[in-house]
Amino acid sequence: EEQKRLLRNQPDQPQNPKVLRIAIIGAPNAGKSTLSNQLLGRKVFPVSKKVHTTRCKARGVVTYEDTQLIILDTPGLTSPLKAKRHKLEAAMLTDPWDSMKHADLVLVLVDVSDHWTRDSLSKEVLKCLSQFPHIPSVLVLNKVDLLKNKVILLELVNELTEGIVNGKKLEVRSDFKHDCSSSAESPLQTTRASPPARRAPESHCQQETGGAPEGSGLGNSNERRVSESRLGTEKAQGPKPCGPRDIKNLKGWPCFQEIFMLAAVRGEEVDTLKQYLLMQAKPGPWKFHSEVLTSQTPQEICDNIIREKILEYLPLEVPYGVTQVTEMWEEGASGELLIVQNLLVPRKSHMMMLIGRGGKVISRIAQEAGQDLMNVFLCDVRLKLKVDLKT
Repeated sequence: EEQKRLLRNQPDQPQNPKVLRIAIIGAPNAGKSTLSNQLLGRKVFPVSKKVHTTRCKARGVVTYEDTQLIILDTPGLTSPLKAKRHKLEAAMLTDPWDSMKHADLVLVLVDVSDHWTRDSLSKEVLKCLSQFPHIPSVLVLNKVDLLKNKVILLELVNELTEGIVNGKKLEVRSDFKHDCSSSAESPLQTTRASPPARRAPESHCQQETGGAPEGSGLGNSNERRVSESRLGTEKAQGPKPCGPRDIKNLKGWPCFQEIFMLAAVRGEEVDTLKQYLLMQAKPGPWKFHSEVLTSQTPQEICDNIIREKILEYLPLEVPYGVTQVTEMWEEGASGELLIVQNLLVPRKSHMMMLIGRGGKVISRIAQEAGQDLMNVFLCDVRLKLKVDLKT
């Protein structure tokens, strides 16, 4: 009821409100929801190692002083063929595009620990960026803590930006004289830059500016570079406007405004990105009350967290066929939240896997989901899960 009231009522506008709507896009399992949770400071979006944990777009709200960031957490961009294979809802294909239509800035997340996909942006991501070239975009390299050889980051930056950032041509040169294997040190210093001055979010495809990308920290000579190397810049021959026809031969996107490198799971350098986003906010009315953390209902948060645990503990395609039905949701005598949810599966073999030997799997799911729900709702939660066959 409290969440409904906050969402229904007019926001408590400060004297000079500022707002920024941010779409986070990327391939499935790049870490979009993890980054969203870290920016919010509390876990409200589901996270698991399996793809397509996020099934629909959801909004997270960060309110700091007179500024409000609205984070549009979206499903991973996927193809119709993969959507059919995983029996995904139609919204999984349309929600990322809808989020882009309402965004003031887009973060493109890339998992640098995945050596199969990290050296190029997916065609779905490139298609999305080329449809909205007027929206400023920022490249975020995630999971950099998992890289042993940080020199790879320099190569990835060059590939994923087509050698151009903020209208400037990148020139990669190494300062190494000896063994490059010493590059196992943290590369996160590359993002340690003072937040840039506030400016209008014009299309960076048409910008011509001096210096290295501000938010990336690549232009700060006082800081240690990635693998003790530097990214220099020289003026490009005026980057051409990016359109849908150009993506066929592209591996990266030549219109990124900034570059950030971070480890979302550990929260490293997330604050640097957050400060940058706050600086990009423009004058405008708040969309949500300052006490709102997410646009989701408590029931949606509950469903998402339980599904996250099911994805974590069931193999292959099994968890994607589970249907969740909430049978009870009420407040107990001592203020605790009582939840009973029925998990419906299509096959008896799936039911046995979900229950586990001696009920161990379903008990573990209920215990871990219940703990997460207590952390979200800040109250005691008694969660009971039942398993049934679909009829």
